[in-house]
Amino acid sequence: MALKVFNSLTKRKEEFRPRDPEQVKMYVCGVTPYNHPHIGNARPFVTWDVIRRYLEHRGYTVFHVQNFTDVDDKIINAAKTEGVSWDVIVSRYIESYFEVMDKLNIRRAHLYPRVSDHMAEIVEMVETLVRKGFAYEVGGDVYYSVEKFDDYGKLSGRSLEDMKAGARVDVDERKTHPMDFALWKSAKPGEPAWDSPWGKGRPGWHIECSAMSLKYLGMEFDFHGGGSDLIFPHHENEIAQSEAYAGDSPFVRYWLHNGFITVNEEKMSKSLGNFFLVRDILEHFPPEVLRFFILSTHYRSPLDFSDERLSESARGLERLKTAVLNMKYLANSTVARGASEESQVLANAANQAKTEFYGAMDDDFNTALAISVMHGLAKEINIYYSAIMAGKIPHDAETLATVQAVYYELADILGLLVAERTGTLDVCGGAAGTDDQTIAGLLDLILAIRQDARKKKDWATADQIRDRLAEIGYVIEDSPQGARWKKR
Repeated sequence: MALKVFNSLTKRKEEFRPRDPEQVKMYVCGVTPYNHPHIGNARPFVTWDVIRRYLEHRGYTVFHVQNFTDVDDKIINAAKTEGVSWDVIVSRYIESYFEVMDKLNIRRAHLYPRVSDHMAEIVEMVETLVRKGFAYEVGGDVYYSVEKFDDYGKLSGRSLEDMKAGARVDVDERKTHPMDFALWKSAKPGEPAWDSPWGKGRPGWHIECSAMSLKYLGMEFDFHGGGSDLIFPHHENEIAQSEAYAGDSPFVRYWLHNGFITVNEEKMSKSLGNFFLVRDILEHFPPEVLRFFILSTHYRSPLDFSDERLSESARGLERLKTAVLNMKYLANSTVARGASEESQVLANAANQAKTEFYGAMDDDFNTALAISVMHGLAKEINIYYSAIMAGKIPHDAETLATVQAVYYELADILGLLVAERTGTLDVCGGAAGTDDQTIAGLLDLILAIRQDARKKKDWATADQIRDRLAEIGYVIEDSPQGARWKKR
C-alpha cells in the first residue's frame, strides 16, 4: 500500500513521492524559547517524531531540521522583565525544551539552526527580494509586498480582498497593503540588533524559516510541518517569500499541520487559565502516558486535554505493557514447551496486526488506529498467556519470539514501551536499576513467604500479603505454574 498524506496546500490526501527516492527532507517549525514548553508544543514534536520513525522503518533516510526562534519580541520582553540578556533567556529555555522532549522520547533532529546564527543568509534573502521588486524599505524597515506575489493566500485559502476588508483600522499607513509583512525591523533602544543595508535591526518572524530551510534543505524539499495556527500568516508568508526569492515553485511538496489542543473542550490559552506546561504535567503523569495520550488521537484532529483523558491513557498504556511482561515471563519460565493450535492463531494475529498497523500509518499517519491495532494484538497475547498459565496448552517459544518481534517493531514506530522492550525492566515489571533490583529481590522474598503460607493453608497471611502489596502498587498473579508479581 502506498503512503498517503493530507497536504494542507491541496486540501486532499496525496500519494507520497519524495523528491529523492532514498532520502526524505523535512523541516519542522520549532519553539520560541522564552518559557518552558507547554502541551501545545509537545504535540507537533511527538507527531513528527513518529512520522520520522515510520519513514525510517519504511526504508527512507530522513534529514530532519527544526529551528529555534531565538530572536523575538517575547524573548526580549522576558529578558527586560528579569533584567538579563536575551541570550540568557534563550539558553535557559532551550535547555528546558530538550529536558522535557527527551523525557517524551522524542529523538533529536539532525540540525537545530538558530535565527541569531543566520543573519547573513537572512539579510541576503531580504536584499534579493528588494532587488526583485517583491519588497520595499520604509525608514529602516523592510516589508514584503503581498500584491506582487500572484499566489498569495494559496495555503490558507484567503483572498487579498477579504484580508484587506478585515484588516484593523490601526494598520501601519507606511505599508502599500495592510497585509504586507515585515522582513526586517529597524533597531529599537535596548534590543539586540545586527547590521544590514537598511541600518541596524533584526529580522521579522517569517523570513527566518525560509532562510534556514532553503540553506539546509534546498528548494522543493519534502515536508514542512507545524501546528494549524501556523498556516496563516507564518507558513503562507514563507511560501510567498521563498518562491519569490528562488523564482521557482513549489517551495515545499507536502505541508502537514497538526490540530489544536483544547482543555475540557475550550481552546488552551493563558487568559483562560488553562495553560499547561509539560514539566507540570509530568509531575502527575509519566512521560510515556503523555506521549500515548497525544498519539491516541489522529494528528489532524483536535485533542482535548484533561486529567481524565490522561488517566484513561495510562490504563490503555498499561494494557500494552502487560502483553510485553507476559511474553517476557513465558520466555523465562519453565512451563511445558510445544506447538499448538493456539500458537498458530497467535502467529496469524501478529501477521494480521502488522499489515493493519502499516495500513493505518500509510493512511496519513493514523496513530489512533495503529494503537487500536496494537491493543488487539495485546489482547491475543494475553489470551495465549492465560491459557498457558492455566495449564491448558504448552508454550511455543519459537512462535512467541516471532510475535514479540512484531509487537516490538510496532511499539518502536510509536516510540512506546521503551523500558519494557529494551530490558530496563525485569520480567516481573520492576526497573533494572540498582535500587529497583533490591526492591525486586525483596518482593521475590515476600512472594516466597506467601507461597509458604499457602502451602501451610495459612490463607489469612497469604491474603494479607497480597492485599498489602496491592495497596503499594504490586499485583500478585497465581497460576498452576506458581505465582509472580508485577507492578500495577
